[in-house]
Amino acid sequence: MLGLIATASPVLAGTFDVTDGCASDEISEVSRLYIDERLVATFQLDPRHPERTVNVETPVGRVNHSYALCGEITIRLPSGKAETHEVSGEGVLHAPNGHHLVALGAKNFTEFYLDDPDDSTVVEHYPGRSSLCAAPTS
Repeated sequence: MLGLIATASPVLAGTFDVTDGCASDEISEVSRLYIDERLVATFQLDPRHPERTVNVETPVGRVNHSYALCGEITIRLPSGKAETHEVSGEGVLHAPNGHHLVALGAKNFTEFYLDDPDDSTVVEHYPGRSSLCAAPTS
């Protein structure tokens, strides 16, 4: 009796990088990145640590992924006073494998989103805040 041994190559998950950095008027930032509703990274930034890059591994068998960015950004106003903003945003990543994405804030910290500066088709950003970032109520 002859037996056949099947050797299948494992399906590897995709990976991509995300960089978050402090804007010039930021004092500090703590933000969380969710992929497919799962926390994959926390960025803690300040003047001593103004930028951080993380490598994100995506689940096997998926090409597109939902994302949400949630956080708190503290800025220094021209008057010298510190002001903290809650920021969030969400969207869809289209085949991000191998790409380098950046976290960006815009419109006076009312928008927080990912972007691929080299390929505008990778990130689809939804306007408004992410429901995944909503603060729990008691």
